[in-house]
Amino acid sequence: MSIETSKLQIGSILISEYARAMIDTDVLGNDVAPVLMGLFGEVGGIMAAAKKHVREGNAFPGFRAAAEEEFGDALWYFAALCRRFNVPIENIFEEITLDAAFRKSCAASDLFAGAVACIATPKRVNIDDALFELGKAAAVLLHAESEDSQIHINLKLFAVRYLEALGSTGLSFAAVVRTNQSKAQGAFVTPDPSVLPRFDDGFETEEQIPNEFRIRIEERKTGKSYLRWNDVFIGDALTDNISDPDGYRFHDVFHLSYAAILHWSPVFRALIKQKRKSKTLYDETEDGGRAIVIEEGLTAWIFARAKSLNHFEGQGRVSLDILKTIKEFVSGYEVEACPLKLWERAILDGYSVFRKLRETRGGYVIGNRESRSIRFEELG
Repeated sequence: MSIETSKLQIGSILISEYARAMIDTDVLGNDVAPVLMGLFGEVGGIMAAAKKHVREGNAFPGFRAAAEEEFGDALWYFAALCRRFNVPIENIFEEITLDAAFRKSCAASDLFAGAVACIATPKRVNIDDALFELGKAAAVLLHAESEDSQIHINLKLFAVRYLEALGSTGLSFAAVVRTNQSKAQGAFVTPDPSVLPRFDDGFETEEQIPNEFRIRIEERKTGKSYLRWNDVFIGDALTDNISDPDGYRFHDVFHLSYAAILHWSPVFRALIKQKRKSKTLYDETEDGGRAIVIEEGLTAWIFARAKSLNHFEGQGRVSLDILKTIKEFVSGYEVEACPLKLWERAILDGYSVFRKLRETRGGYVIGNRESRSIRFEELG
């Protein structure tokens, strides 16, 4: 974990609480078809990841996280499907636990004061059989229609097979639910500005990214791009470093976007010499050479994807696959506390300014950390 990055809560979670939290993350419209196809696809992902997690064990610890994520994504689609059929997902899970096949036990609950919880554990099933049955249950739902009288029964069947498959992998249902809730809300719900991380709080002004900055980026006749801050040249002159010119010489705008919107950019801190040297741990880890390499590598990777997307022109979204990879890039650093939705904003706003810089061969980039904004201004 990075410095001062809080972990997900542990313990029980109400299925109804999860269902309510996911409503705002559902951006698929009212049609059932994309939800069904998404659910079927995620079940395929479960099969691949769960098998690797169980068979490879500790040799490949990343498979556990992958399996947990796939189970979580399948649950998201299942919750969305239940909403479209007006069947509360918590009712589905409650009803299936009444089956004699579930082993019952009693526990002190951490959800409410003095509460007792009934723990229903599905029967033990061989992982191959469990995954096969889960696939069959998903296939049944794939043909579901809104007027299907069997839909409630089929939803219950899927829920049973889902829990059996989850149990066969040894994963925690609560961990799956919490991880998916955090991921979905981070990717699709606009975050409350008051709870967003502010990484420079507690440091002196000379160690903070400026609350507002105005950077001049200009291309000379040589084709090189230069940066100036407070009339002082910073950094090195840049070219595209590729045979097919693509404007990468203006890529510093992305570091400026990260600085303004995410409050994070080891590269920008190094350029303006405002690293947090008063605390050795921050100086060496969060602002050090490895963090700089991570940021530069991430920026180059996003740029490679952006080229095939016309640098996000006319787009209001960044694909979840890109955002998930970003999360992997920055794992272990303070910026992992930023929700994916904030990353999406930093990317789209940064590329909006980038396209103008490339078109006019330069301009001013004005960033504001308080409003978490970045904008373009033409050279005067």
